[in-house]
Amino acid sequence: MYIATLIAPAGALDPALVESLRNAWGGGDAQWLAPDEAAEFAMAVIPANRWDVWADLQAQQVDLVIQPAEGRRKSMLLADMDSTMIEQECIDELAEVAGVGAHVREITARAMNGELDFEGALTERVALLKGLDAGVIEEVLATRISYTPGGKALVATMKAHGAHCVLVSGGFTAFTAKVAADLGFDENHANTLLIEAGRLSGEVARPILGREAKIGALRDITARRGIGHDDVIAVGDGANDLGMLGLAGTGVALHAKPSVAAQCDIRINHGDLTALLYLQGHARNRFVGI
Repeated sequence: MYIATLIAPAGALDPALVESLRNAWGGGDAQWLAPDEAAEFAMAVIPANRWDVWADLQAQQVDLVIQPAEGRRKSMLLADMDSTMIEQECIDELAEVAGVGAHVREITARAMNGELDFEGALTERVALLKGLDAGVIEEVLATRISYTPGGKALVATMKAHGAHCVLVSGGFTAFTAKVAADLGFDENHANTLLIEAGRLSGEVARPILGREAKIGALRDITARRGIGHDDVIAVGDGANDLGMLGLAGTGVALHAKPSVAAQCDIRINHGDLTALLYLQGHARNRFVGI
């Protein structure tokens, strides 16, 4: 048995559209997880025209996900930080303050799109920050970082159902520590910016946490907790997230780079982070932390 979930920005999901698709695919009765925002129905097989319908719905700002009904509620969340749990790339914001914003943003975009080696790109960008007052980190956190809508509800609701929530980032611990604390994550893992005499040294501690380290975190934490990879829902947007998205039971490409989304079956392009709760069958009126 499979579940088809349709998600749109609040108020944008037309009940007539849901009923039309349910009828066309011979699905069961539609269950509304949030009025005019998220609905689901069960069906016996994955329709052959799934991706054609997905493309048509994208034009209407509706996300469509089809997944097995069994085991879709997960006991662990593994989340990327930059452009996922927060709306910015931390290194880009530091670079703006350092006066090298445009150059660093270009490198970041290419790295996240998979055009550059992640470790090399990170090393190059961090070198451009050499000499920046370390106090700027607090300034950036306070004035330039905003949280992606739905993040606090995602973490709080999953934790209320016994899930373990982990923030894993190719960014920096100076940011993940604050973000993890604010959103309620159980643990966080990232790279460490090296500081000398109160200023950024232009280097990052080794080993660098990138794509393979995110895969390693998924393997290590699930082993430690005695759960399987299928028990994990992972979310990210960049090329360095593809490994963990592919290994997790449910890998969600959230507002991802096109080349990344193309490699993932679960793509959320219009909903926010609460989409991960809808995918697990949680109704909005049962969310925690909103």
